[in-house]
Amino acid sequence: MPACQGPATVVFDQSLTEYDFGPDHPMAPMRVDLTMRLAADLGVLGRGLRQVAAPMASEDLLATVHDPALIEAVQRATYDERFGLGTDDNPVFPGMHHASAHIVGASAEAFRQVWSGESLHAANITGGLHHAMPGRASGFCIYNDVAVGIQYLLDQGAERVAYVDVDVHHGDGVERIFWNDPRVLTISLHETGQMLFPGTGFPADLGGPDALGTAVNVALPPGTSDGGWLRAFHAVVPPLLREFGPDVLVTQHGCDSHTEDPLAHLMLTVDGQRAAYLALHELAHEVADGRWVATGGGGYAVVDVVPRAWTHLLAIVGGHPLDPATETPDSWREHVLRRLGRTAPHRLTDGRDPIYRDWSEGYDPDTWLDRAIHGTRMEAFPLHGLDPLP
Repeated sequence: MPACQGPATVVFDQSLTEYDFGPDHPMAPMRVDLTMRLAADLGVLGRGLRQVAAPMASEDLLATVHDPALIEAVQRATYDERFGLGTDDNPVFPGMHHASAHIVGASAEAFRQVWSGESLHAANITGGLHHAMPGRASGFCIYNDVAVGIQYLLDQGAERVAYVDVDVHHGDGVERIFWNDPRVLTISLHETGQMLFPGTGFPADLGGPDALGTAVNVALPPGTSDGGWLRAFHAVVPPLLREFGPDVLVTQHGCDSHTEDPLAHLMLTVDGQRAAYLALHELAHEVADGRWVATGGGGYAVVDVVPRAWTHLLAIVGGHPLDPATETPDSWREHVLRRLGRTAPHRLTDGRDPIYRDWSEGYDPDTWLDRAIHGTRMEAFPLHGLDPLP
């Protein structure tokens, strides 16, 4: 992995766990608490990664991408179907605006850290709320912190921003907000919308008339595992990032692509997810002089997956990746048992070696995976002057 020549930051304070839809909702704030506790117990915090407090986003900052009517509705925190509030996905809760704006503020600070040069890499694992639309909450996401951060970069003078979304669900909100902005390249690798919310994100979805080719979608078949996912990633993401040449790389790291996640149907392991994080870190150094903002996202295997996956992410952001064979600390496992009555994983690995076959070796049109990859390359690559064929 490239040597990091600058400092790295995680934006976090415990009150960010107040983004809480209730005890029966999949988006359990405990996943964040367990991640930060595991990262601390393993020494990730402080070893190349400093922690800074999260400010609150102002209404003016939220309004750079969100309609004032949505902000007012969130502040009222009452059922309002027009704004996607009070649904099963997005139940209202006391202090909803405050908690949601706090997450936006945390991501905004991560973006500020990187753009100002105070940090080379910065992370907000409570962020990555990629489904929120300008005028509507959607898919557990009230405000779109990633889009606010990207808009901040553009307003500060960034000429090109690349966004790579590896959540199992299509990054529809970020894509939609920058659909017709040629300065922003959005790439989403997700389980096909034929099978999964939000039902969008197909290869022919390429961006608006002024930005054709700057929306790129890889719609993966259910059952895709480490080797297939990494094959798709390396066939699509590196060539596009190299051609686009972003000033900053922004990534969303929903870990709901894991085989144990209860809400989707991909079959990655923590080892495959870690390989993706390492690849994105290397690409940040290759294409954006190391300027990298990483956020969390989905992930609903609260004990078994999220803390391990995101601890790997934070360690990579901090420039000191953890050996997958590392054992989880006794103190952390005891905390999980005491708080949740659950037996926590004993190691940071699922015991897999995430190897893949490179696209340059040829593709098989009889497989759904290769047809999906080929479809994306055929649609998007010519718009960037790239040869879509192996």
